Amino acid sequence: MVHGSIRPLRRQDIPTVVGWAREAGFCPGLGDVAVYRHTDRQGLWVRELNGQPIGCIAGVRYNAAYGFIGLFLVDPAHRGLGHGLALWRHAMAHLEDLPCIGLEAAQERVEDYRQWGFEPASPTCRWQLVASGHQAMAAPDDDLQLVEGAALPSQAVQAYDAQREPTPRPHFLADWLNQSGGRVLALVDGQGACHGFGRIRPCLLRRGEGWRIGPLLADNPQLAERLLRRMLDSHPGVVLIDVPGANAAGDPLMRRLGFQPVDRMLRMYRGEPPAVGLGDVYGLACLELG
Repeated sequence: MVHGSIRPLRRQDIPTVVGWAREAGFCPGLGDVAVYRHTDRQGLWVRELNGQPIGCIAGVRYNAAYGFIGLFLVDPAHRGLGHGLALWRHAMAHLEDLPCIGLEAAQERVEDYRQWGFEPASPTCRWQLVASGHQAMAAPDDDLQLVEGAALPSQAVQAYDAQREPTPRPHFLADWLNQSGGRVLALVDGQGACHGFGRIRPCLLRRGEGWRIGPLLADNPQLAERLLRRMLDSHPGVVLIDVPGANAAGDPLMRRLGFQPVDRMLRMYRGEPPAVGLGDVYGLACLELG
């Protein structure tokens, strides 16, 4: 019999969870877990043993049609004892009634998830660049304006995201883009419509700190490159971005800018995959919540 209990993640658990994610090589962004918790207060849990947290999982319901599983971690000292399976079953029960559940699978876990009804959809590649902090910026040949900070048109960005992501995520996105640290940029036309946006934020590497880019959405590779170059400017060091393979233009863009592939995952779904593809998504907000 496996001893232990499962309870909702509390604010005081966040440093522990961030530490596990860092050691596992997730490279968590500063403030990420707090946003996950706010997105679905009933969808993040920790496994507790003798009053101490030993594992965690997220099973977030975005709406009545779509959920996502991630942040699945067990302290190495407690692996192989059934604690991970208990967390997994708990998250699946929370999402059981949804028509579609997504996750990002490490290559060695794909067959495990198949046994639970998940099927591969497309690869996801993590790319890395050691940035100089100085980017050559070509003069734009359009009338789009690059805006940030208080000038960012929140409603236009939300509308743009809702048309290009598998499911609208206004609550998550509002929290995500308003986190302190890093930079959020958008390309806007004269009528105030958004044609692309992205965020770069500080993250915790296994050793030291770096930057993660995501989300990054744009009408075309040229606009995505414009946003990327501006985000890389003034942000020297290790930069990571998770590019969905469903966007055929994503990997060539990374190579052109000097990024190198460092890891590969596989997006999997249980149920009917979302109708909206990822063709305009050049960088996922985070692997943990899709």
